Amino acid sequence: MTALLPDQPASRPPTYSRVSLAEMMHGTSANLLGNVHGGEIMKLADSTAGAAAQRHSGGPAVTAALDEMAFLEPVHVGDIVRTTAQVNWAGRSSMEVGVRIEAEPWTDASGHPVHVASAYFVFVAIDESGHSRTVPALVPETPDDERRLREAEIRRAHRLAGKEEIARGRTTDV
Repeated sequence: MTALLPDQPASRPPTYSRVSLAEMMHGTSANLLGNVHGGEIMKLADSTAGAAAQRHSGGPAVTAALDEMAFLEPVHVGDIVRTTAQVNWAGRSSMEVGVRIEAEPWTDASGHPVHVASAYFVFVAIDESGHSRTVPALVPETPDDERRLREAEIRRAHRLAGKEEIARGRTTDV
């Protein structure tokens, strides 16, 4: 079944899907240098992206790909990490979700967050049988929404071209 769920709108703005999660980083998440493992940050980002994808699609959605993740600054034990996600692009059943990760260092009482990472996940909406289902279209509202949509389309084109090139190379391998 690939139809919209009952009572599901044909389109939604990116703000509909926007969600934030926050977590204090503990020693069990750190490496020997006292920095939080990148995998822990990725897990939190994936959870936040999943909530945004589920909100936009109106039901379950699963991670299909981590298109890109860039770590900009380290995160330390005691830092409060806040992730904010929203759907940047929506296709028939898949969505790109952008996640911004910020940390409030425990050593800085001012509460000024530091941008520590960004990530782009691809999610697929699924039905109760685990098959893909149609998601609402995305309707950008602001110039930033338009920019995110355009950049998501570029990442999608690169991802699909890379997949095609790899498949083509495998058919010519001996």
